[in-house]
Amino acid sequence: MDEKTEQLRDIFMDVSEDGAVTESQAAGRGSLTDVDESAIDDRLADVVARMRERYAFRTDLDDAALVTVVRAFYEGQDDAAIADDLAVDAETVETARFDLHLLRESDDGDADFDIAAFRRRTVAGATTAELAAEFDLDEAAATDYRRVVEAQAAARRVSHRFQSEFEDVLTDAGLSTRMTAAVRENGLEEATEDIDSLDSDADISM
Repeated sequence: MDEKTEQLRDIFMDVSEDGAVTESQAAGRGSLTDVDESAIDDRLADVVARMRERYAFRTDLDDAALVTVVRAFYEGQDDAAIADDLAVDAETVETARFDLHLLRESDDGDADFDIAAFRRRTVAGATTAELAAEFDLDEAAATDYRRVVEAQAAARRVSHRFQSEFEDVLTDAGLSTRMTAAVRENGLEEATEDIDSLDSDADISM
């Protein structure tokens, strides 16, 4: 073997050894055993704390419990399952979700009335009693749908920023997140409807 061939062999061996290490490191990246769970919780808790400073949360759940809600939501658990884990009722979990801007497509998916019109009337300031009368709902149902619309509006006002931050934390940790693109697309559609509604009102008043 001549000197040049030997040098090439040495270079190849060095690269191969480095590649083996890199491959081993890559294989472990994102695995649950290598994830610093406490660091993930701390980052999620930071987002929750900033939301708490900005909004009036309506449940007695502390930040640790709300982090559990965030994690379970993105794992695909329903409100009843999350409630069991936290030893609270499902309505408390739903309220916590709304406070955290965590919305499901199913939150208003079973509406058998014009939800877009309901949304516009809510944005315009209609009372729960007025909404119930106009859309032939009992006040309990009108209250439930109003809560959904208000949560959607709150998330939309900040362009789903906090939801994106939750997802970034979980994605950075190598954990899969439940896709919520459809919910955001609905949010954009709602924003357009609200703008159109406001424009129409402006034209009428001119």
